This record gives sequence, structure tokens and C-alpha cells, in this order.
Amino acid sequence: MARQIMKALRMKTDIKIAAEDRARLERLVADRNTPVKVVWRSRIVLATADGETVKAICRTTSKSKPCVWRWQKHYADEGVDGLMRDKTRPPGRKPLPVALKAKVLAKTTRETPPDATHWSVRTMAKAFAISHSSVQRIWREAGLKPHLTARFKVSNDPQFEEKVTDIVGLYMNPPDRALVLCVDEKSQIQALDRTQPGLPLKKGRAATMTHDYKRHGVTTLYAAMDVKSGLVIGDCQPRHRAREFIAFLRRIDRAVHKHLDVHVVLDNSSTHKTGEVKAWLAKHPRFKLHFTPTSASWMNLVERFFAELTRKRIRRGAFANVAELEAAIHDYLLHHNADPKPFVWTKSAEVILKKERRALDVLDAIKAGNQPTESEH
Repeated sequence: MARQIMKALRMKTDIKIAAEDRARLERLVADRNTPVKVVWRSRIVLATADGETVKAICRTTSKSKPCVWRWQKHYADEGVDGLMRDKTRPPGRKPLPVALKAKVLAKTTRETPPDATHWSVRTMAKAFAISHSSVQRIWREAGLKPHLTARFKVSNDPQFEEKVTDIVGLYMNPPDRALVLCVDEKSQIQALDRTQPGLPLKKGRAATMTHDYKRHGVTTLYAAMDVKSGLVIGDCQPRHRAREFIAFLRRIDRAVHKHLDVHVVLDNSSTHKTGEVKAWLAKHPRFKLHFTPTSASWMNLVERFFAELTRKRIRRGAFANVAELEAAIHDYLLHHNADPKPFVWTKSAEVILKKERRALDVLDAIKAGNQPTESEH
């Protein structure tokens, strides 16, 4: 078959160019905006019409003989327009039937394999007797990633709507003559040391660290982030109690100008609601607490700062004692505050509440034994 195709291409093509075709081809070659591939195709046709041999055309265009024969034939069959289009080739294999794709997607989203918690490309391929690359394409087109899970919990706080509206309002439209602070504690930060020194990064090898470690105590970081500037007030304490929380509130009170009200966004930890804390707040009326909904700590922007601290300074660190850990944390705070960048809140309360209602509807459908529709996901 291949020989017959090559023979057909090698057949002498007697190209005669009409005057309008020649003018058009010459314009294409001269125009700087013409795609390169159209330029050399046009040159092949012009050279052929001028009587040049295939070998000479190959030298001037740097193309192979089959390529020259191919585009000579294209022009003979379709004219100049044939040079503007790439030759379509039939696929190497037949595309999968739409019905089969639908079955793969349905099985992926509604069933699990008998011996695993989720499908892999190979277990799914085996189930339908198709290639694993076909499964990959089907999942990629549908945006499915069965190997990944995302953690979530829908808040069941009866005051969810009220609290969301309040906190989003502070973020997006803060009150005048006031400072909005996101406050929280990152408790039980462990001073971990590796049992052996790690090897440094080098070409062809990642930096290494032992899988096991030695514990040298814990500390708790109290942090208050200014929503507007991104500046963070931080302090490490050995314990996580109402007494330490009040001490941190006193530090905030000293740091913030007396003429400003202080709006504090924080979670529902019991240490934030003790009688001691309430008594202190009664003596400092400029402090106003705004609690996030239960199971919605993501609304507190300081959590984003904690994630950055963990990723950049703690997770891959090695600390021989708590003092070293606290020194590393304070050093990170100094560098952060030297060039602070605020986390900008963009979601409106309406968008959040709409997503919450949709999530609750899906959960209700699952509890009732119904499969949620695609639009409900």
C-alpha cells in the first residue's frame, strides 16, 4: 500500500499556473504575514511551473522529495486553496463510542472497585477492556481526578448567614476609625529534629531528610493580622489557655492607637469565651469580637498566614529545642512584616451563602439515598 502511495506521488505532475494563480502565489511569498509553511509550499509550485527539477526544488526549499511531490499534487487537485490547508490524516485508531465514554464516566462517579476505595486508570481500563490511555483521555475531558480528594465540612451553625454577612462586610467594607484584625492561635507546634542530618540538594537528587524525628516540646503562636496592611502581631506562648489569650489581647491593646476601635475576627474556641475574657472585654469596650461560623475557620484570613508559615519555615525545619523553633517563627514574622502583603477577600456574602445552600441540598439528597445530579456537584 505504501509503495502505491509513493508511486502515485512520483507521477509527473504537469503544472500549468494561470496568471491570477501566479500573482496570488507571488503575493503570498512576498507577504511577511504569510505562514512559513504556506510560503515554502507556494515556492514548490512556482518552481515546478518554471520547469525546475524535483532535486533542485528540494535543495532550494530544504524539503524531501515526498514532500515536494505531495504539494505538487495538492495544487494540481485543489489549486492555491489546497496549499492553505494542512492535509488531514485519518486517526490511527477509531475513536471510542460516545456510549462507552458515558459508561466509563458513570462507573467512575457512582461506583467503586471491589478491592479499592477509588478507581485507577488501569483498574477502569480492565473493567471495560480498553487501554489505560483511553481512560486518561475520558477523565481529562470530563475533568475527573479520582485519585484526589478534597476535605470539606458544611457548617451547621444556625447563625451561619448572619456571621458570614458580618465578617465579609468587615473584609470588604471595613468601618471608619477602626482596625480589623484576624486573630487565632496555632497551637501544638512541635519542635522536631531529624534523627540524622539530611543530604543537600544537588543535580539529579532532591534534598533529603529522615522519615523519623525526635520531639523536643511544643509552642503556641498567637497571631493577629491586620486585614488592610497584612502586618502581623505575633507572640509564642507555652500553653493555650484563656490566660494567654488575654495576655495577647493586652499586647494588641498596647500596639493599636487608642482612638481606633478594634474589630477581632476569631473562631469559636472555648478559650475565647470564658468569663475572664468577657470581663476583660467589658473593661475594654473598643474591642469587638466577631466569631466565624462553626466549621468555617477558612473565613479567618490569619489561617492563610499560618499555612504560609508552615510551608516556608516549619515543615522542613529541624529544631533541637523549643527556643530554636520560636526563634525561627519570630524571624519569619520579622521578614513578613518588613514587606507585608495582605490577603484580599473577593467572595461576596451572597456567593458564599448560595454555595452553602447548594452543598446542603446535595448532602440532603445523599442522606435520602438519592444520587445528586451533575449540576448539584
